[in-house]
Amino acid sequence: MGGVDAKSEIRAKALELGFDAVGFASAHTDPAWRDALNRFVADGRHGTMGWMAERMDQRASPQALWPDVRSVIVLGTNYAPADGAGLAPADRATISVYARGRDYHDTVKKRLKALGRWLAERTGQPLKVFVDTAPVMEKPLAARSGIGWQGRHTNIVSRRFGSWLFLAEIYTPLELEPDPPEPDHCGSCRACETACPTGALEGGKIEPRRCISYLTIEHQGDIAPELAGLMGNRVYGCDDCMAACPWNKFAPPTREADFSPRIELTMPRLTDLAELDDSSFREVFSGSPVKRIGIARMARNVRIALDNQISVGGLDLRDAPGGDDRQDD
Repeated sequence: MGGVDAKSEIRAKALELGFDAVGFASAHTDPAWRDALNRFVADGRHGTMGWMAERMDQRASPQALWPDVRSVIVLGTNYAPADGAGLAPADRATISVYARGRDYHDTVKKRLKALGRWLAERTGQPLKVFVDTAPVMEKPLAARSGIGWQGRHTNIVSRRFGSWLFLAEIYTPLELEPDPPEPDHCGSCRACETACPTGALEGGKIEPRRCISYLTIEHQGDIAPELAGLMGNRVYGCDDCMAACPWNKFAPPTREADFSPRIELTMPRLTDLAELDDSSFREVFSGSPVKRIGIARMARNVRIALDNQISVGGLDLRDAPGGDDRQDD
């Protein structure tokens, strides 16, 4: 199995299984990737994400991770929201769009394994599949595959789906003709940089240690007051740069039912989240990627959100009508 016909078959099968975008990339090593990753880690920009400093050679080179790989099939799944990605009202929590439904790892991996089984049966060749679970530089590979270009907010932008794409990869020893890369279409637009609440974006690069997604999800320990004050009511992730991107205005809503927002994860009351203990936290966020940050980080983020509402509005929401139904004895 090889050549143009093989690519057409793979693309057709992937779309049949529910993927929305398919691209093909060479697995060759690009020294620029390694240099960029080394600088990123050397500058400490990975913050408390210690895993980024591990297995760096494998992260920067597909063939260092698996010597037999010759081609990478990059797959995108659209998760664009039907109702936009605006902030919740002041007394409620904002949770990133991608985390309001079922954990995408489960949904995407299920269809990715199905595609992998089909391809292995068709070719008799081994392969490896990845969904954000291995040292794989997903965005550079996606850009190389032609699915989209890496925008100024550093996410992959597709002409059809904007940047609302979950990425997954299949490493294969098949020699598949690479697709041409998509040219950069950001032009002079700086909407994402302007929209970033903490100024984490500049010149097409990100300072993760200022990014609210990093701070609320990955950062361990206390958050610096000057950054905490800019987080607003965002308790898990941030979509401001995505919401501002003009290309996302053209993105069709996801057709995947698993990504439909759950009621309890759509603008939950901050005061309700503040009442959660470990057991109730696990229950509320069961099946959601939010669960992986644990109760301690969620409690920290909720405290910050409540403090921000107090400082901005001059009103302690914990004492506001409906904010806390408990009565003193």
